Amino acid sequence: MSTLNVQKEDHVATITIESPPANALSSAILQDLSSELDQIEKDGDIKAILLKGEGKFFSAGADIKEFTSFQQASDYEALASKGQQLFHRIENFHIPVIAAIHGAALGGGLELAMSCHIRYVTHEAKIGLPELNLGIIPGFAGTQRLPRYVGAAKAYEMTLTGIPISGEEAAHYGLANKSFSEEDLFPAAEKLAQTIAAKSGPTIHHVMKLIPYAHTSQLEEGVKKEATAFGQVFGNDDAKEGIQAFIEKRKPQFNDQ
Repeated sequence: MSTLNVQKEDHVATITIESPPANALSSAILQDLSSELDQIEKDGDIKAILLKGEGKFFSAGADIKEFTSFQQASDYEALASKGQQLFHRIENFHIPVIAAIHGAALGGGLELAMSCHIRYVTHEAKIGLPELNLGIIPGFAGTQRLPRYVGAAKAYEMTLTGIPISGEEAAHYGLANKSFSEEDLFPAAEKLAQTIAAKSGPTIHHVMKLIPYAHTSQLEEGVKKEATAFGQVFGNDDAKEGIQAFIEKRKPQFNDQ
């Protein structure tokens, strides 16, 4: 059973993550999203993708409970690499992907949103990378993409404190394009997707290839180093304590081990 609902209309594919209650990014969601991109690549009629979440959240993070099933650092590194490859694919997709974010985009949810080309958010949405609160670090290229949008100083603050910012603040810092009221978000995102999809397909494809040239050449190296560090961190005692505390809904007791 798919974790996604996909609707195609007027050259726009709307992908809705349906994994209640938090739309946490599990391996199944990552696989389903990859498979859906395969289908869209074959469909020359689609000229824009709108990505959103069902229920209360866009995505409140990665599936932490799934992490507890892994044993070796290599397992965590492989998971990070898998997510990174998918998000790299989204960032370099031949048509634009628009994230419509309500409720929260935290951890892996924000990393997914940052791989999209355009982000619309609600004013009150919670946006952040809270991984350090669990004794772990971002693993889906969050440490590499966040500084692009908010600058190094703000990226340090957000990642090291784990404190989320609002959607309104995200728009102020450049992490989101615009912020909207709850009732206006999805209509605005749909209108944007339709406006883009009304353009000529070849012009869209060329723009999607050209703008990434503005990115630095260091991203690929940084992403690889993040995956390695992600695997190493998950092998320590603080990571075990942080994840267990998260599951038990208590404050972790870190020993810097």
